[in-house]
Amino acid sequence: MHTLIALFFVATLAAFPGNHPPEVLLEKNQKILFLGDSITQNGKYVAYFDAWLVRRYPERRFTVINAGLSSETTSGLSEEGHANGKFPRPYLHERLGRVLEKTQPDLIIACYGMNCGIQKPFDEERFNRFKDGILRLREAAAECGAAIVHVTPPIFDNHGKPGFDYDMVLAAYANWLVEQREQGWFVADLHTEMRATIDALKAEKPNFTVQRDRVHPNAQGHWMIARALIRYFGDPDSSELSGPNKLIEQDKLKAIEKRMRAYLRAIHAETKPLRPNTPMGGTLESAAATAAALEDSIYD
Repeated sequence: MHTLIALFFVATLAAFPGNHPPEVLLEKNQKILFLGDSITQNGKYVAYFDAWLVRRYPERRFTVINAGLSSETTSGLSEEGHANGKFPRPYLHERLGRVLEKTQPDLIIACYGMNCGIQKPFDEERFNRFKDGILRLREAAAECGAAIVHVTPPIFDNHGKPGFDYDMVLAAYANWLVEQREQGWFVADLHTEMRATIDALKAEKPNFTVQRDRVHPNAQGHWMIARALIRYFGDPDSSELSGPNKLIEQDKLKAIEKRMRAYLRAIHAETKPLRPNTPMGGTLESAAATAAALEDSIYD
């Protein structure tokens, strides 16, 4: 196990030497909105990042709103028979205006790509639809005065199967996002870091995976996402911890997760995304009351 951990850290450090945004992104931004698909809606990495904020800035009070939505794309594309033909993939730009109006975020952290290529081989038209969706997201963020950090998509773990590997598509999407750093974009390259980490772990243990269904990470995979963000925001020491339980006490983490779920259900209740079976309930005001009640459980 010590060999696995050593490989994990070596791969991480080699793949991600720096590229942090200026700390001013967190110094002046009190309300943080997370956007993404089912991986974001699951929320573990969002809660882990929030736990890091609590540890890193114990005197401050960030409002972290998770507005992730399962199946969502920025491209507006959907494969035939999605969800057994019950509904097409939801489209971020159908609901984005409502979400921004309700939340008025200072900072947006957005992770898209996994669904945008609809698990098909690389296609220039689909790629352009992804890029156009990201550009529209940036325009909307600028219009509401929010900074934005893009997170490249997690990997697709093909489990060594022969033939087409969808991760090649995600790598192309990730590379394009990273290239936009030259235009001044803030881009956290999760994909490259996660690919290097998983490859190093598989070299030691070939059947290792954090994505049994090839897409959705388990808790360890969510920690990989969170640590990529933590590293990007300039705290490599915390990013090298073995898990969120080393970052913050378990009871505090549970309270942070409860706070996250309250905001998740509330923003969906207030903005009514079209996707069926979306968790929703309460209001942003009631979620804020829940957060206030959890203060003593989270902060010393």
